[in-house]
Amino acid sequence: MSGEKSGRMAGEEGLSFITFICYVVSSASAFLTVPLLEFLLALYFLFADAMQLNDKWQGLCWPMMDFLRCVTAALIYFVISITAVAKYSDGSYKAAGVFGFFATIVFAVDFYLIFNEVAKFLKQGDSSGADETTAHREEAGPSHATASMKSDAPGHCPQVSAT
Repeated sequence: MSGEKSGRMAGEEGLSFITFICYVVSSASAFLTVPLLEFLLALYFLFADAMQLNDKWQGLCWPMMDFLRCVTAALIYFVISITAVAKYSDGSYKAAGVFGFFATIVFAVDFYLIFNEVAKFLKQGDSSGADETTAHREEAGPSHATASMKSDAPGHCPQVSAT
């Protein structure tokens, strides 16, 4: 994991934890589950990458799981932050809403950067793999084409290619 990604995940963890504490202190703690779960998920992904679980469990699509985690976190944080700021007058709700908006921005930046990395990887795979696939199909004919799963890089999604 790059230092930039580690920094973003540390920011996600920090903001999630601060938001969780603000909701715990508030009078009605209806929203404390979301920051707690996001904190634990960010901690898990940081731990999984530090322990290189993405190399060991290559059947899982780690970038897509991280992307979906960030998208859902950004959307849910945005909704609960608007609700906390607009509906409740308690100071801790307002603080949690503000930290939730900051967390929304951090998660949105993270999912945007992950999307760009995955799109770049898929474009790179399509441009090099398309010529190979066409050449194999012409040599083998349509009756001998079989699909096989391969993963070009650790931590990336498996790709289907015809051989």
